[in-house]
Amino acid sequence: MPSIEAVGLTKEYDSFTALDNLNLRIEGAKCVGFLGPNGAGKTTTLKIFTDLIHRSSGKALINGVDVHSDKKKALAAVAALVETPEIYPSLTPRQALMIIAKHRGVPPDIRNKKIEEAIHEVHMEEWSNTKVGKFSKGMKQRVNIASTLLSDPEVILLDEPTSGLDPRGMSEVREMVKNLKKRKRLIFMSSHLLSEVTDVCDEAALIDHGKLLAYDSIQSLTSRFSGRGGVLEVGLASPRTDGEVIEAIGKISGVTGVEVLDDRNLRLRFVGNAETQAEILSELVALRLGVNSFKASSSALEEVYLSLIKETV
Repeated sequence: MPSIEAVGLTKEYDSFTALDNLNLRIEGAKCVGFLGPNGAGKTTTLKIFTDLIHRSSGKALINGVDVHSDKKKALAAVAALVETPEIYPSLTPRQALMIIAKHRGVPPDIRNKKIEEAIHEVHMEEWSNTKVGKFSKGMKQRVNIASTLLSDPEVILLDEPTSGLDPRGMSEVREMVKNLKKRKRLIFMSSHLLSEVTDVCDEAALIDHGKLLAYDSIQSLTSRFSGRGGVLEVGLASPRTDGEVIEAIGKISGVTGVEVLDDRNLRLRFVGNAETQAEILSELVALRLGVNSFKASSSALEEVYLSLIKETV
């Protein structure tokens, strides 16, 4: 089972503490959002886990192996995209990936196969022989993500992969990250966007001023820290937001409010925990409304995060 773990991880720059005694263990195949504002310590953490910078104290473990004492073994099953590397504009994706495959020691007899698989996974077949200089930022990021897949990693570390992209590029990259989860990988993705973490990730670790504020599933975080319950977003396959439907949803046990976002999307406020959420979903399905999405609202996570930040100021 893939895992990453920070044990008392600290990074100091003279009088500035970028990372303050971080203790965090993540294991299993899932996507975990590392959420925090700019300067919170997210990139510092990822750079320590990839041995790009050295810790001041503590340990960074990948699959139980200390990155700093046995870097080769610890990073053998890891791929990382830290900050946004530039690709030579005169190269095609296929050429760039071949260079990276050689550098990473992918055996010659399977390089072409791994490159084709990576290109397919990020949906770049149509542009695999087009020079990167003609690509948008979103297209270039596809190539960067493809580069992380060449060694078939168990653990993928992504540092704000949608940073600097336009809305379309952000959406494309988020869909790619969702697809990466299908291969039973552990994905640790830093972000400062609450909506992104809610949309893509299964769990979230919240950090500010180098300190871990909380780590749990997104639904549990919103339930645990909102006090009275949380907020859920419900998507419907077809327009079903008439008054009769809204009244029926409002009568579901635990639901305290129903807000119509548009003719196919609702926001529900509820009192309870994760079990209550499961019961609400069951009741919604029983109403035969054609529910096709059900998730914690990004606004609920925002409320949790802002409340936790206030406690650390």
